[in-house]
Amino acid sequence: MRRLFFIFVLFLFSVNVIAQPVPSYYSRSGFLMAPPGSFNDGLLGFSNPANLQFLKSFESRFIWDTDGTDRFSIHDWGVFAGTRGIGLGVLRQHNYTRTITDYRISTGGGSDSFAFGLAYGWSRGHRVAENDRQKLLSAGAIMRPNRFLSLGLVGNFSLQSSAREGVAEIGIRPLGSPLLTLFADGALYNDEQLGEARWSAGGVLQVLQGIQLVGRYFHDKAFTIGLNVEFGHSGVAAQSHFTRDKSLAHNTYMIRSGGMKRSVFTKLVPKNSRVLPINLKGRVDYLNYVIIDKNTHRFYDLLQNIKSAAQDPRVGAIAVNLSSALLLPENAWEIREALKNAQKSGKKIIAFFDSANMTEYHLASVADVVVMDPQGILMLTGYAASRTFFKGTLEKLGLGFDEWRFFKYKSAYENYRLDHMSDADRKQRQDYVDSQYELVRADISGSRTFSDAGFDSLIDNGVLFTAEQAIKTGLVDTLGRWTDFDDIVKKIMHESAVKISSQELLSNALPLQQWGEKPVIALVYGLGVCAMDTGIRARWLEKVFLKLKDQKNVKAVVFRVDSPGGDVTASDVVAEALKKCAEKKPVIVSQGQVAGSGGYWISMYGDEIIAAPNTVTGSIGVIGGWVWDKGFGEKLGMTFDHVQRGAHADIGRGIKLPLLGITVPARNLTIPERKRIEFMIKDFYNSFVKKVAAGRHLSEDKVREIAQGHFYSGKDGLDIGLVDKLGGLMTALAVAKEKAGLKPKAEFRIIEIPRNKGFINLQVPAFPVKSGIENDPVIRYIKIITQNPGKPLPMMVPGSYPTAEE
Repeated sequence: MRRLFFIFVLFLFSVNVIAQPVPSYYSRSGFLMAPPGSFNDGLLGFSNPANLQFLKSFESRFIWDTDGTDRFSIHDWGVFAGTRGIGLGVLRQHNYTRTITDYRISTGGGSDSFAFGLAYGWSRGHRVAENDRQKLLSAGAIMRPNRFLSLGLVGNFSLQSSAREGVAEIGIRPLGSPLLTLFADGALYNDEQLGEARWSAGGVLQVLQGIQLVGRYFHDKAFTIGLNVEFGHSGVAAQSHFTRDKSLAHNTYMIRSGGMKRSVFTKLVPKNSRVLPINLKGRVDYLNYVIIDKNTHRFYDLLQNIKSAAQDPRVGAIAVNLSSALLLPENAWEIREALKNAQKSGKKIIAFFDSANMTEYHLASVADVVVMDPQGILMLTGYAASRTFFKGTLEKLGLGFDEWRFFKYKSAYENYRLDHMSDADRKQRQDYVDSQYELVRADISGSRTFSDAGFDSLIDNGVLFTAEQAIKTGLVDTLGRWTDFDDIVKKIMHESAVKISSQELLSNALPLQQWGEKPVIALVYGLGVCAMDTGIRARWLEKVFLKLKDQKNVKAVVFRVDSPGGDVTASDVVAEALKKCAEKKPVIVSQGQVAGSGGYWISMYGDEIIAAPNTVTGSIGVIGGWVWDKGFGEKLGMTFDHVQRGAHADIGRGIKLPLLGITVPARNLTIPERKRIEFMIKDFYNSFVKKVAAGRHLSEDKVREIAQGHFYSGKDGLDIGLVDKLGGLMTALAVAKEKAGLKPKAEFRIIEIPRNKGFINLQVPAFPVKSGIENDPVIRYIKIITQNPGKPLPMMVPGSYPTAEE
């Protein structure tokens, strides 16, 4: 980018500038208090289109000059509007003989350290000759290599002649902050030499936050003195223009509205006078589609908005609507923890639901006031882990099954071989259920002041609660409907509170203050089954980690894992790439609802592994299985035939079920083939154990002791060394910031990789029934088995970890 910048400089000043049809920079920018790259985003792309990169939201400005010293007159005026990436401007100027209106459309983008933009301009006017104004193309750049320096360039080129103009500026912040900014700029036009360039210099002094004094001195000894005052979403400015003999020539005034600016006056807004409503109707998920996906709530955005509300002094309450919410138990715990932290900041939490289950009530119970619909139902059943067994079904269907299980707790395939849980599987599932129950009991009892025995009694003897019963038992505080939101809030807060959107929260709305590229923490998602091109997309993730390893502005990486495992190769490809990345910078692993088997494989090389208490983690083991046609095809009237060369070429070949795309092998493995598979599974397991031992700094004996395919809750995983700390995604980001050496108040950016699922969901099924089957985790699991015949899989079976539907 630096090379591009200096090529641009040479291009601007390597030409002879002739003719007047390109209006001079200072005549077009007389409204500016300071050069556009040094203060207040210029004229929103009109003076330098690169300014559009630094706008965080839409804003507009109306600026006018007075007619002489008559403060109530309007002589020249301009209207400018812009948002990130695009801007529009209209500038009207006139003298005694003519009136000219300049129009400009601009676009710009880039990064915090280098921005580039283009603008197209044309003019209309009264008594304007053709050569007085010509169509104009402007190219602008702003380079901010660090927090002390800003360099700006603009080239204005006539599209109708060889006329052109070059503008250069420099801004310096000696303190590295907006407290003091020094600036200078200059312009070359017509046939002037460099020594004849017009120029200005001056400074901006921040008196208080959002209040700046600006002074500017020009080449002809004229000067200006101005005051800029921001009120938040609006602002005003006034500037006096003096001639070389120090007499007042005219004044300039500006009214701004739109984007949020830092201001001392925001402190005058009454504290705790705003309420943030969060409506969770729909699905809470990590990613969404850009459009036509209104019912997906991005998990990180939710956590960040709650954190922003906790830090905003204007916010007094957060109201969460849990009606028709679909979220994972682990996600619910993290949201609950975020709300608990907001309570510690003095915010009131209000939770509303119409009907709720254990997960939703666990989240709601953190609230200071729990509101339930008068006709709602609350179902508190406790927790269970169940499995469906298909041994008898397979026999009746004519399907044979061989379970390749060589480790005590690796029970993924036993539901096809047995008709009940094995003792080992029953134990690990009971351990997890107990851990989940005790977590929720402790959280709810702590918030609602129940004893453990009292909570157990509600679960065992209550189960189903009407609204009135929920009130009597102390599970909820009041009854109402979300449509009565204002009345509910007024009753709770004892006064009317103004709603505030998440976009208006200070930390979300305010632009960054410092110049230059901000340090970056990359938040990378590894979601779904471990596969090369689907699920976690191992090939793509490998490239991501290897690229992040060498990006200097990326100071740390947080890897969010939510995966039940899958393919060995895919798991190891990601793990090795993460390991290489961790050699260069901190990599913190944040485990979501499930990070077991292959999901733990891709976690093990993180500098720290952070899991929630109810995360499913571990399951260090490998398993395989084989289903074959033992009369199934005959019952369906389907037959299979083939030709082959090679003794084992027919492995996995058989009838293919229509619609489902599942192939049923025609035969079982031979004894030599099965022995080869056993060797492979044990070899993969030994490799898995060694890698975990190396990644977690444990002895192999210790890993073998806790492995054998055993899965654990995050809480139990902490006790045995598989997890370093209990916490959620925000905990992981805080740890990453600390390990990156960033100061507590340092500005930095978080980039999500990927940011979304795509622009639009194009997977419109031809058959809705087929779509429902394909989205079922059990069917997806069966397809993985049949698509990987004879291949060892470090994977957990659906049902051994909670889903959003449970």
